[in-house]
Amino acid sequence: MHYSRLTSRIAGEGAAAWDIHYRALARQAAGEEVTVLSVGDPDFDTPTPIIESAVASLRGGATHYPDVQGKLALRQAIANNYHRQGLDVGPDNIIVMAGAQCGLYAAAQCLLDPGDEVLVPEPSYVTYEAVLCATGAELVQVPLQAEEDFRLDPAALATAITPRTRAILLNSPHNPTGQLIDGDTWEAIAALCRRHDLWLISDEVYAELIFEGEHHCPATLPDMAKRSVVISSLSKSHAMTGWRLGWVLGPEALIQHLTHLALCMLYGCPDFIQDAACDALQTPPTELSAMREAYRARRDAVCEVLADSTAVTAIRPPAGMFLMVDIRATGLTSQAFADRLLDEEGISVLSGEAFGPSAAGFVRLSLTIEAARLAAASLRLVACAERVRAELSPTPAREADCL
Repeated sequence: MHYSRLTSRIAGEGAAAWDIHYRALARQAAGEEVTVLSVGDPDFDTPTPIIESAVASLRGGATHYPDVQGKLALRQAIANNYHRQGLDVGPDNIIVMAGAQCGLYAAAQCLLDPGDEVLVPEPSYVTYEAVLCATGAELVQVPLQAEEDFRLDPAALATAITPRTRAILLNSPHNPTGQLIDGDTWEAIAALCRRHDLWLISDEVYAELIFEGEHHCPATLPDMAKRSVVISSLSKSHAMTGWRLGWVLGPEALIQHLTHLALCMLYGCPDFIQDAACDALQTPPTELSAMREAYRARRDAVCEVLADSTAVTAIRPPAGMFLMVDIRATGLTSQAFADRLLDEEGISVLSGEAFGPSAAGFVRLSLTIEAARLAAASLRLVACAERVRAELSPTPAREADCL
């Protein structure tokens, strides 16, 4: 039987990157003791007030067709959050989607045509390629340098722009590296967008998980609101990954197009989830700051353990729930090391190359278990790396062999 060409555009390396994670889950389900550090799913429960809000909404009868664009009260609550960042937007600038991933896919469908180019710094989140290629557009990788701790250089973006470039897709705080784009860099990127008439797609799902530095929304910069598409969600900040509640903020015309797409694809997000999200934004639970501080403590715990190793090195992230570990001294590829770590130590991490060639020689570790267990897993990661390096190092000749 025949399948569309779309099926090949949404498969490939991005989808295959999760194989080690699924293998770890299968072993865990079989009763083995496996430490899963290969996915960014918070280990915290959704705060109780949010759950109770959803339950009350369900019991109140919120089980009918929802507003396709999203409930007005929720869109207003989201807009109010952006008002506090200095952005003059209203509920007509927002559509509620089934998570940020859905929002990104829908935005790409409404912004891009076959043959368009989209600049994406790499390493980058593994689904970006499929999302963009599903439209027929081309993802153009802009390498980030490991020697610069994967910080973005706007000059590299400028060099990659061609007459076919339609958009730049950025993620700050960044997955997988946890790096932040600072204010000066955002200014330079905005200047590129204005000069070349580009869309700027900003994935901001980790904006509430910053340890050092501050978040900058590019839509607040001069003449950028009309060309910025901001995508976010409650998944990471509120431990609500399974609720699938996100949004897209952008010009009203784009939101209208997205609403047409949602009408034929989603028909809106469930009302009871939207009610809970509205309460979460209007009355932030006290647990949010505690979760952020827990991620900070976990980052510090891993960095402290790895600091004593000569076989691996951590890049200390200022934000997010991930940490990049340099394993190049072992002599193994990222995937080979990840496979050995799972097989020998029962720890799953993702190969850096899953996120792009610039992360070859790195693995991504998720800060999604409590600090003591994470420190113990880090010690086992170091032990694995040191064993591998010892195996690959030449054995010193014995004195007797030299006589």
